[in-house]
Amino acid sequence: MEIQVNNIVKTIHKKVILDHLSYRFEGGHIYGLTGINGSGKTMLLRALAGLIHLTSGEIIINGKVLHRDMDFAPDTGVIIENMSLLPQFSAFENLKQLSKIKRCATDKDILSALTAVGLQEQIYQPKLKAYSLGMRQKLNIAQAIFENQQLILLDEPTNGLDSDSVDKCIQTLRQLRDQGKLIILASHISDDLMRLADKQLKLSAGHLVDLTSE
Repeated sequence: MEIQVNNIVKTIHKKVILDHLSYRFEGGHIYGLTGINGSGKTMLLRALAGLIHLTSGEIIINGKVLHRDMDFAPDTGVIIENMSLLPQFSAFENLKQLSKIKRCATDKDILSALTAVGLQEQIYQPKLKAYSLGMRQKLNIAQAIFENQQLILLDEPTNGLDSDSVDKCIQTLRQLRDQGKLIILASHISDDLMRLADKQLKLSAGHLVDLTSE
């Protein structure tokens, strides 16, 4: 998996959110994206997923131009702000429903993902509506990885997690990186980025700065 971001611009109501931003992301790495609120972290993740259209510039994924050759980034798992799954279903039932869209994940894949994020004791009970914030976040992470996605985009993935769950999340994401996945996460918690990211990036005034090379 390789993503080439070429001079992208995104403006909303004449406000520049992403300002002629260019960067190359490669599989087998975890990119940690930081920046103050409103710096454009979530907007960049949305752009990479194909969830928004750019004002100008282009995003090329494995040699194909997003929104020209394809509508959305392929083989992508996403957590982006205010996600909500189905409250009337259990963790397993939620992922089972999602698996019907692409039909590429087995029951074993679902169980493996739920175990990887620490939900092995809540696979079938209770229903999602009874979940704590941390349990909901674990399920969000599971839905982003259970279909063997090659590109994983995570916005504040450790939000609501206790320290043991953060450790488990970090372990799981490192294993996925070692399988060659491309992982990009945005977080305001610098300690998480220091522990997890191979490449540390900062968004400021719509520009991307590679802190790893500084």
